[in-house]
Amino acid sequence: MEKIIINKIKYTDAHALFEFEKTNQTFFELMVPPRDGEYYNYQHFKKIHQSLLNEQENGLSYFFLIRDLTDSIVGRINLVDINQEERIGHLGYRIGQDHVGKGIASQAVSLLIKEAKQLGINCIKAKTTSNNIASQKVMEKNHFTYLSADQCFFEMNGEQVYFVYYQWDGN
Repeated sequence: MEKIIINKIKYTDAHALFEFEKTNQTFFELMVPPRDGEYYNYQHFKKIHQSLLNEQENGLSYFFLIRDLTDSIVGRINLVDINQEERIGHLGYRIGQDHVGKGIASQAVSLLIKEAKQLGINCIKAKTTSNNIASQKVMEKNHFTYLSADQCFFEMNGEQVYFVYYQWDGN
């Protein structure tokens, strides 16, 4: 299993994160809807990056880079849409193509849970698509509870899928 660390994004991470996103664009689009084309324009990306930093500064979301021990970005993991009153956040992550299947997502979620506890977040919600079995296993491995699955299907990359919902409750 590859060892990793997670760090909150900083202003100086913009270029490396942009390169990570560009390098993995085609791979990511196999699992999630494509980002707007402007996202891959560096000047536009820097504006998005700054808005994420602002969100983070205001405690609305927290954005982390997943790095290997050589300091290379291997993924990203986020706690977003934080409900300040109820201390609930929503999980999102993506692992670079060259790093899937190495236990990185499971480790990163475990590390994020530790960060969430320090931030006073006591509930994390997550959703994944029905065809993303690996992500479902990551949730279960990190003690997320299966909540439900949508009854409505949608098409993604020519396949009929639906969302599956999980929740972690401070354990």
